[in-house]
Amino acid sequence: MPEISVDVHIGRSVTEVYDFLSDARNLELWFSGVDTVAESAEPAGPGVAHVYRFPGRHRDQLLQCVAYVPGEHLVFRGDRMWNLLGAQTPVYSFTLSPRRRGTLLRLTVQCRLAGGLTLLAPVVAMAWRRDLPRDVRRLGERLGAPHCHVIAAPRRVRLPGPAFTPAADPTAAPAALTQPGPQVRPEPRPQVPSGPHPEQHSEPRPASVPAAKERATRPAA
Repeated sequence: MPEISVDVHIGRSVTEVYDFLSDARNLELWFSGVDTVAESAEPAGPGVAHVYRFPGRHRDQLLQCVAYVPGEHLVFRGDRMWNLLGAQTPVYSFTLSPRRRGTLLRLTVQCRLAGGLTLLAPVVAMAWRRDLPRDVRRLGERLGAPHCHVIAAPRRVRLPGPAFTPAADPTAAPAALTQPGPQVRPEPRPQVPSGPHPEQHSEPRPASVPAAKERATRPAA
């Protein structure tokens, strides 16, 4: 399932960029992942579906808006498309954040592949890495942005990892050096009773162990 992302700075306000992107009919003007979009009277918003054609296909598909946060986030998901090798489902995500001289846009393309198409995932990822920089530059041209340049090269998107912990800090010492080892408790020393125990000499001592060798007598002072 290849996921490719690219960051671009566009010299227009967040409102202008978002309004242009949220209208699915504008996708065919700049985005290589959409060939045509049929006219629709429905306003932009979550759940709205548009009839479109994926490049290289002659059958109409539905492109649905599955996430819509005005001025921040926008996601379109296409229908699952089948062929002799398998199926693919395209997902296009736009994340915007304001900057002093415009808008920072992150465009992410995700292709969910099934069947034999999973073997072509590297080829699909390579095609998107080639096309996305051209797409975002065309977007800047359509918006008439005076400044539009790619900040980060297309790259694979990593899934969010576990929450940060001090042990995960790469500058921290290894866990084996920072964590204390197992505590070893010393064995208790046997206590010698001060006087004879009533049960200590209940049985007779063996004849082979004379009592005189157990405790040496001190010479008289």
